[in-house]
Amino acid sequence: MKLDILAFAAHPDDVELSASGTLLKYIAEGKKVGIIDLTRGELGSRGTATTRSLEAENAGKLMGLSVRDNLDLADGFFDDSFDTKMRIIQQIRKYQPDIVLANAMSDRHPDHGRAGKIVADASFLSGLLKIQSAEDDIPQAPFRPQLLLHYIQDHYLKPDIVIDVSDFMEQKIKVIKAFTTQFYDPNFDGPETPISGEDFFDFIKGRMMTLGRPIGAKYAEGFTCDRILGVDDLFDLR
Repeated sequence: MKLDILAFAAHPDDVELSASGTLLKYIAEGKKVGIIDLTRGELGSRGTATTRSLEAENAGKLMGLSVRDNLDLADGFFDDSFDTKMRIIQQIRKYQPDIVLANAMSDRHPDHGRAGKIVADASFLSGLLKIQSAEDDIPQAPFRPQLLLHYIQDHYLKPDIVIDVSDFMEQKIKVIKAFTTQFYDPNFDGPETPISGEDFFDFIKGRMMTLGRPIGAKYAEGFTCDRILGVDDLFDLR
């Protein structure tokens, strides 16, 4: 199955928090979208690998994803190795996305920056002819996405581009709340974390309002890019 957008995440819920409004917007337009989680988030203070997997499945259904998979790398300890990059290359060549989304290149959680760099490297390497990969013993053709963007997470980063997702804010919050062990739930008995308080949703909305203000949007999501971006028509800019 060819995808229009393939988003990678160090942990289940990374994409939901930072880029699910964008994914919901394009899914509503008929685009095929998938998420590949690198780990199960098993080191999180709340929940387990099993509950995180179930929550990720539920969030994917709410979004209408075409694909969601998990590479089962070690949370907190996956490394920038040949094997890790090859597993990501296999996913990129399998789904041939026009656009890849990846973790922020720098953030509070060290897994985020490391995952962002690994996915960026793999997105480039995936296009090299001499790197051979296969799925089910069937050789894969080289493929490089047209665009790689890094979503903004806990730390504020100045975006290179922002997407108006005002129409999808409420749906995004419902998707985030699918991760019932991770975010505010008055009925959940577990330790408090930086993201489990009720006011964390105010932070999410406030961040999106901050990103939306420069373009006159109520809510937006921001992304960084390591290359110059171009448009066909200046009148498309806001």
